[in-house]
Amino acid sequence: MSEASPDDALIVAEDLTKYYGTFMAIEEIGFKVKRGSITAFLGPNGAGKSTTLKILTGYLAPSAGRALIAGHDMSSDRLAGSELLGYLGENGPLYPDMTPATYLRYIGAVRKLGGSKLKEALERVLHACQLEEVWNKSIRKISKGFKQRVGLAQAMLHDPDVLVLDEPTAGLDPNQILVVRALIKDFAKKHKAVLLSTHILQEVEAMADHVLLVSEGRLKFDGTPQELAGSAGLEARFRELTKGVAA
Repeated sequence: MSEASPDDALIVAEDLTKYYGTFMAIEEIGFKVKRGSITAFLGPNGAGKSTTLKILTGYLAPSAGRALIAGHDMSSDRLAGSELLGYLGENGPLYPDMTPATYLRYIGAVRKLGGSKLKEALERVLHACQLEEVWNKSIRKISKGFKQRVGLAQAMLHDPDVLVLDEPTAGLDPNQILVVRALIKDFAKKHKAVLLSTHILQEVEAMADHVLLVSEGRLKFDGTPQELAGSAGLEARFRELTKGVAA
């Protein structure tokens, strides 16, 4: 059982700061993502979104601050936190010579799933991610939309409490986007927490109940999509808070 998190928050960023030499990638970013929430992490390219996600998921150490996943400090207790975390990076790596079936069995073994637990997990993501059509096809030969669903399947395979996604709908066609959105919404309904990094305003409107907006490495907004939009609308407010930086 994971440790209790403040205010039932499954993701906590406490004053996260990251320097690469003298370059400041992010500075004092702090927020919480609660159970049942889909939080959009919004900002233009180069704003610091991916750096923040890498710290939250334990891929990078912060220069200062703390990242907690379900109460586990991802600097000092990364393995325990990772057991409760599913992560899909932008253009998440897949093994093109494997099939979705063999790839996900491999991921299950890495996650220490075996026997009936692995079989049940594979059945669950097979149907949830609608992979029946490509289950035994080479990943190399399937469409980008199916590849993205395979990536989501690996992130969800161990039924984590937390899902962190970096641009999950980038490059997908409208039909594929609808499938991925439905998957993410269904996941959050199971009393889980989703942090969704994007620079696409339509994704905020379609999925998020909370928004974090970053620009130039700093948190500029923390609230609901309606509060962000105000009377001006999301696009106008985005440009205002990012000083007109192109997404």
